[in-house]
Amino acid sequence: MDNENNQAINLPASSSPTKLNFNFHGKTGEFWGIWIVNVLLSVLTLGIYSAWAKVRTNQYFLGSTEIDNHRFSYLATPMQILKGRIIAVVIFITYYFTSSFFPIVGIVLMIALMFLFPFLICSSLRFNMRMTSYRNVRFNFTGQYKDTFVNFILLPIASVFTLYLLLPWVLKRIDSFLIANTMYGNKSFEPTLSTGRYYKAAAITAVLSIVVMGLLTTVMFKLGTSIIPAEAGETPQFSGGMLIIMASFILLFNLIGAYYQATIRNHIFKETELNDVATFNSNYSFTSLAWLHVSNMLIIIGSVGLAYPWAKIRLANYAVTRTEIFALSGIDNVLDEMGEQSSALTEELANAFDIDVALT
Repeated sequence: MDNENNQAINLPASSSPTKLNFNFHGKTGEFWGIWIVNVLLSVLTLGIYSAWAKVRTNQYFLGSTEIDNHRFSYLATPMQILKGRIIAVVIFITYYFTSSFFPIVGIVLMIALMFLFPFLICSSLRFNMRMTSYRNVRFNFTGQYKDTFVNFILLPIASVFTLYLLLPWVLKRIDSFLIANTMYGNKSFEPTLSTGRYYKAAAITAVLSIVVMGLLTTVMFKLGTSIIPAEAGETPQFSGGMLIIMASFILLFNLIGAYYQATIRNHIFKETELNDVATFNSNYSFTSLAWLHVSNMLIIIGSVGLAYPWAKIRLANYAVTRTEIFALSGIDNVLDEMGEQSSALTEELANAFDIDVALT
């Protein structure tokens, strides 16, 4: 451990919440230079450089995020990432070929992986949190295997048997679990999320999805002559109508997703407190977020991917400018109670098996 342990935060305290400056200093030109080098070197080294690419990217975005004139830090090293990534790839390849040649063994391994995933999720979150610090105080994740298994495996499976009527409640439990087990130094985050808010957001999202599906189905029938073969045995051809329908699907479901994301994120931030340290607020707007997603998608497609850094910078800047942080009286009492360092192995195992855990 370095000398960041047991250092106090010396931000000014007050009897009432004090709004802190929250800024993002990332620039498209700066990140584009980092990104293009990351892509080229990752390709040339057959993916080996991707560990360095990940560290450089995280360091840039966290280092560009500032609260009250102090910036975040990402502390992981490329070799930590690389070692775990190599082992993860070896395990993934072993599983793939075993499943291909010995299907029964593959089924057994799949069941075993189902029980392994909660461990991977906890380890991934713990590593990412411990590698992130602000004012020399690290974050941490304290979630345990049993609770992770219930929230990420058992309850989602149970929701299937209720025709997904339980799903909004399950999603609310998952978010509460992730937040309540995240710590900053010796202070924990305390969420008071509303099940009703999740059901309301889910209901509106479902209605919008049904309406969109109905409209697009109607359009498909109207354009049927251009996308259905005129004679039996004729090979269907993509037409302008088909492309318009596909683009409309992507566009409209981006809009629907933006509604749910904005609604739930605003609720999460408003109903979460970092115990005696800070409260939060989120001002995501459905219309502005929808435009952001759609315009990013269009410019990335139009630029054949070269505008990806611009889109990523826009998203980060939007998140910061739409978030407010208010300091409480106990903010100067946060101490870093970090224990031993966490290994990157389990975080990269989670990535190799396509596990991505994040709040809305």
